[in-house]
Amino acid sequence: MPPHLRVGVDIGGTFTDFALLDETTGRVTALKIPSDRARPAASVFAGLREFLDGSGARAEDIAYFSHGTTLAVNTILEYNGARTALLVTNGLRDILHIGRHRLPDIFNFFTDMPRPLVRRAHVVEIAERCLADGTVAATVTRAMIEDAVVRLREIGAEAVAVGFLHSYRNPANERATKRLLEELAPDLYVSLSSEVWPQMREFERTLAGVMNAYVGRRMERYFGDLEAGLRDEFRLAAPVLSTKSNGGVMTAAEAARRPTETLMSGPAAGAMGAAFLGRAAGFDRLITLDIGGTSTDVSVIDGEPRYSTDNHVGNFPVIMPAVDVTSIGAGGGSIAWADSFGVIKVGPQSAGARPGPACYGLGGERPTLTDAFVCLGIVDAGEIAGGRVRIDRALADRAIDGLAAKAGMGREETAEAVIRIATSHIYATLVPLLARKGVDYSEYTLLPFGGAGPMHGLLVAREVGIRRVIVPPQPGVLCAMGALVADVRRDFVRTFHESFEKGHGGGLAARMDAAAADLRREGAGWLDSQGLAYIARRFRPSADLRYEGQSFEIEVSLDDVPLDAGDGPLISAFEREYEKLYGYAGVGGRIEVRELRMAAVGETAKPRLERRDNAPEMAPLAVRTKQIFHDGAWRDAAFLDRDDLPSGVEVRGPAVIRQYDTTTFVPSGYVVAVDVHGNLIGEALR
Repeated sequence: MPPHLRVGVDIGGTFTDFALLDETTGRVTALKIPSDRARPAASVFAGLREFLDGSGARAEDIAYFSHGTTLAVNTILEYNGARTALLVTNGLRDILHIGRHRLPDIFNFFTDMPRPLVRRAHVVEIAERCLADGTVAATVTRAMIEDAVVRLREIGAEAVAVGFLHSYRNPANERATKRLLEELAPDLYVSLSSEVWPQMREFERTLAGVMNAYVGRRMERYFGDLEAGLRDEFRLAAPVLSTKSNGGVMTAAEAARRPTETLMSGPAAGAMGAAFLGRAAGFDRLITLDIGGTSTDVSVIDGEPRYSTDNHVGNFPVIMPAVDVTSIGAGGGSIAWADSFGVIKVGPQSAGARPGPACYGLGGERPTLTDAFVCLGIVDAGEIAGGRVRIDRALADRAIDGLAAKAGMGREETAEAVIRIATSHIYATLVPLLARKGVDYSEYTLLPFGGAGPMHGLLVAREVGIRRVIVPPQPGVLCAMGALVADVRRDFVRTFHESFEKGHGGGLAARMDAAAADLRREGAGWLDSQGLAYIARRFRPSADLRYEGQSFEIEVSLDDVPLDAGDGPLISAFEREYEKLYGYAGVGGRIEVRELRMAAVGETAKPRLERRDNAPEMAPLAVRTKQIFHDGAWRDAAFLDRDDLPSGVEVRGPAVIRQYDTTTFVPSGYVVAVDVHGNLIGEALR
């Protein structure tokens, strides 16, 4: 039999998740392995070995291997990357410290500015200069870089980022610097801002180069370790792919050179997996709710996820395109506490992976959102994730009792209050967020995933007023599922920074058309260089435009805009998008073109999902009835195993549906039905 298995992996801080798909049957198997923080690749090897041993499959049967990792983003958040130096143009030594001078908390007089990844003493000024039009006014010389290397040796630099002024216009000086550094100091990891992301905005571009250098050596070692192990131990013949922040994938070798493109790959992969499963189930318009241990993330999908160039990793802005995911609230490990007045609060502190919720028995004593669900009987005591986590209700009760004493309430009332407060937090942030994005949530379906998403998702839908919810078959490993279905993608950018009035474009549209053709050729070359098979290639041009004098631009698709016909079609496309966002357009002002973008997409073959068409006669369901505390009272609830649910069956809330990777809670007022792909489709009762 030819290779027929797809393996998707998502390496998180607590668990490494696997989604294993058999292309001959469409069946997906979920697997969770504790992550190995000291050697992340080891958890991949352990999970792959367990799957192959348990299924009788061989590594030669694997046709597709893709994975995502939080290693790069955690390295930045934890400030434990390489000792990095920065080479800048004379006079820009403080670029990372000044930044945009935006305080993280403008209402706090004692707030601290984010600590840069490079110390000021490790910033080296170079007497080079490129002008705004791209003219090189002062060339980099060998003597300059020799002096810089002496300084780099003094500070013990392991990596160096180069961020010269206006290098997005002309990268000649940055490239010359890299050539000299590779000759004079070949042990250094060198990252150029013009290679990472050549866009105007000196601080953000320089920061992108610094991030790449800061995590580069570690990611290079990680990808080398992963590829070597997969080749040598498993004899894997399939290409090793890595997910990207923009929802695409690239080869592991490319990811080792450009690790900043993986920073937000986990949430992006989840959104891509949700979009794929939603389309298969007939739902193109989705609001995804990814509830993990520490946070709740939201994305909006209109056929495919929306994208953003205004993202953050911790307190650091990232302007490279990424799937638009917003963190809006607490997660399953968020700690519940009472203030000095006895008022219950939830978060922002989290129990994290260790010690975790009290009910895990790993040393945690403070009550969390997960403990509240356990205390109410909604999450059963016993083993989950194949026995890798054990739920102890007595420990959850004890943690909630401590909070109840401070709040002056009973145990169950306190636990339900914790859940209601967390739900209200999500509601209070989600509804305004959707309004800002122009989303009428009554027209969308909620798709909760993550370890705690299905547990909490229908409660959020009931609070917000979303009538339909879809819970995918393996919601706890959806990010790994997204790695299986993503296309190969890379984004390219060209800065213009020109303004014009209608009818007086001065040939700007024609220059944009020529630049788009150049970017298309560059994108085609990159797709070729990946050495992968595509069923189709797509190139998506867009531009960032705004009215002159405004602080923010909007991205306008140029897919159907004939730039060779002058500036009229460009203005019309901009005004249509502007009116969608602000409700009016056509004010007659000058229009400014900031950047031209091109997404090069190599479309990969998509797997066929398993269908669960049932025989005419279905076996009776094994239903266990148990009391839970819900909506202020003890009520009977049906407890079912998801693997036992055939397509077509309906379950009315309150009900609890258990499975390997999560628990789905169906509250009163909702009924769920199982579709032919095994999705749980929840509908609000009228």
